[in-house]
Amino acid sequence: MRVLLSAAIAMLSGFVAPALAEDALSPVERTVKSAPNKDTRVGIFINVLPDCTSGPLPTIRLVNAPASGKVTVKSAKVKATNYKSCLALEVPAYVAFYKSQPDFIGDDVLTIEVKYAGGRTEIQKITVNVVGPGAQQKI
Repeated sequence: MRVLLSAAIAMLSGFVAPALAEDALSPVERTVKSAPNKDTRVGIFINVLPDCTSGPLPTIRLVNAPASGKVTVKSAKVKATNYKSCLALEVPAYVAFYKSQPDFIGDDVLTIEVKYAGGRTEIQKITVNVVGPGAQQKI
């Protein structure tokens, strides 16, 4: 699986790389929109070193499972440009997907723990807003 991202889109899509130590104590909260019974990306997890190479990938643990869906994680390669001081890079990644039950509409919440080599841990609380057909159209 290949995932192509620019740095700007990546940050909005849950593209996660190690940050400063003080960020480790603050939980990350975000919302993602999804359609019923459809795989929706809820996070991309990488480890980019200062020399623009990949460090060890983080360990990902599902702390709180969603009540009306499931979460799966797949291996991928991520290409990005203009990410931090890296003009272009291609690194391995883990990509997390959420898929609701076929008849579910509403908000579903999951919590993921991401542990990086070196001891940094991040807790991510992700709310998935599952909407039916037509709900995304503005009139």
